[in-house]
Amino acid sequence: MSISGIQGLPLEITVVGCYNLDDKEWISRQDPYVCLEYGSTKYRTKTCTDGGKNPTFQEKFVLPLIEGLRELNVVVWNSHTLTPDEFIGSGRIQLHKALSQGFDDAAWPLQSKTGRHSGEIRLILHYSSATNQSKAKLAPIPAPNYATPSSGMSQVLPPHQQAPPTPYPPTPAYTAPSPYAAYPAPPQPLAYPPTGSAPPAGYPPLSQAYPPPPPPAAVYPPTPYPPPTYYPPGPPSGIYPPPPY
Repeated sequence: MSISGIQGLPLEITVVGCYNLDDKEWISRQDPYVCLEYGSTKYRTKTCTDGGKNPTFQEKFVLPLIEGLRELNVVVWNSHTLTPDEFIGSGRIQLHKALSQGFDDAAWPLQSKTGRHSGEIRLILHYSSATNQSKAKLAPIPAPNYATPSSGMSQVLPPHQQAPPTPYPPTPAYTAPSPYAAYPAPPQPLAYPPTGSAPPAGYPPLSQAYPPPPPPAAVYPPTPYPPPTYYPPGPPSGIYPPPPY
């Protein structure tokens, strides 16, 4: 689940105790206490007098979370009366599991200044906002309430069975006027050949044979024109002198 949006939300930390701490005392038992550091916030447990290597604290702290900061530092000290307190070990606590699941109970390792293992510390982390967000996401969605039919009233159908509403009044279709004048329709083409007209004459005419007959043969040589005359002229034809009437 998402762990964003945690700024200022509370995180409960219970310091249970420490186990197998390095012993800094030779004669008496050591007096450990724990410091928590988260951003600029610091908390300190009470000193467990004569706690030795396995002190018990059982103290709870509530710190405001900081967006983007997923780590908590812990430091264990040995309390002294006349001399400065002595460092026992430190560790880094990851908050991812607590922020995502709402709860984390684990023992975390501690290291000395030289990086050597110096014991363990047990913390219980509780993030209540993660539980509330999970419940909100898992909550069932209530079913819508529909009106039950009664006498004298029409039955109310579920939304998926109702017909879509008809707009009132109906919106007329709007056609924008054209700024150009209407162009006349082109004339319809005439049927060819026109209906009722005589079929066109064939070419060449059917009455004329093809190829045409040859012209009549001319007499050769042709008759001269005008006809030739002979000189002296011959005697006239017929009886001369002509008989009397």
